[in-house]
Amino acid sequence: MAGTNSFSVARYAPDRGPWARLTARDSMLRRLDWPMLLSAIALSLIGALLVWSATRNRTELNQGDPYYFLFRHLLNTGIGIALMAGTVWLGHRTLRGAVPVLYGISVLLVMLVLTPLGATINGAHAWIVIGAGFSLQPSEFVKITIIVGMAMLLAAQVDAGDQVHPDHRTVAKALGLAVVPMVIVMLMPDLGSVMVMVVIVLGVLLASGASNRWVLGLIGTGVAGGILVTFLGLLDEYQINRFAAFANPELDPAGVGYNTNQARIAIGSGGLLGTGLFKGSQTTGQFVPEQQTDFVFTVAGEELGFLGAGFILLLLGVVLWRACRIARETTELYGTIVAAGIIAWFAFQSFENIGMTLGIMPVAGLPLPFVSYGGSSMFAVWVAVGLLQSIRVQRPISA
Repeated sequence: MAGTNSFSVARYAPDRGPWARLTARDSMLRRLDWPMLLSAIALSLIGALLVWSATRNRTELNQGDPYYFLFRHLLNTGIGIALMAGTVWLGHRTLRGAVPVLYGISVLLVMLVLTPLGATINGAHAWIVIGAGFSLQPSEFVKITIIVGMAMLLAAQVDAGDQVHPDHRTVAKALGLAVVPMVIVMLMPDLGSVMVMVVIVLGVLLASGASNRWVLGLIGTGVAGGILVTFLGLLDEYQINRFAAFANPELDPAGVGYNTNQARIAIGSGGLLGTGLFKGSQTTGQFVPEQQTDFVFTVAGEELGFLGAGFILLLLGVVLWRACRIARETTELYGTIVAAGIIAWFAFQSFENIGMTLGIMPVAGLPLPFVSYGGSSMFAVWVAVGLLQSIRVQRPISA
């Protein structure tokens, strides 16, 4: 039945105790995707160590407390896991009915960034300062509302059995839903988040079975829009400089090219086994800027080496692999689309973040999922894991 779990506590024999109910074959605990969950937890805990290493000597950032960022990262992880549990408890089908409210809240929040309430952090005017050292980046949550909102529209008639694929009118409505917050985020401007949202939209359209003409048209529109934005001067100077440094790595090595040059030096110095946690000269010497956020992978490359950095990639791969299984095995198009949007989000953002530290992608100011420091990003990715777990939990047992 729509909006309810496919399992029921009524199936359990009345004489079973709490442990028997928890471990029964059709219990929620047994039906969770544990490889994904444990991999995500491991990534967050490894991230806590990397963030701690990058910030323990940064007195200008940690307010004199070497454990400041470690505790906050662990707190963010704990809150994120709680949000995941709440998402699983509510269920992705329940959230489907709440999409209009969630969408309205997310659009309102990104609009507030453009008001005097908005703040600039690390060169990006994409934040709302809450107080007590906390801030919110609404664009992280827009990624979720775009996914569930487009999925709701594209899957409505298909899941009801009225048609096999979403028609052109439905696809146009879904794209319109995504464009509104994307334009607002672009005005900040937060180009990195917009790039992720475009990839999410492509992933959602491909999973929905929409006509390939829409996908090709969207790609062409994105290319034309990027050229137009550049010629109209809508990008900030620092964003243009980032792309210039990517095109020419030797351009201004002490200026715009400094971050990527130092990042490659840090990763290259790690070798096979790394220098050891807290023993990286580039990290200890604070040569790489924003090492706790955008460039956290450089800490892994230097201090954990090729094997440690490779293990992070392996864990990310497990999360994506399990998400692909969930997308393939669900029996409803809505669940497939939601899972596909999350896969596109995690895969592209991970590739972009790691790629920019290696010099194969431009610097776009995107965090590494689960690993980078940042509350908004951590909360959003764990809510996404909750959606994936809900899709798995609520599928029929025979599937």
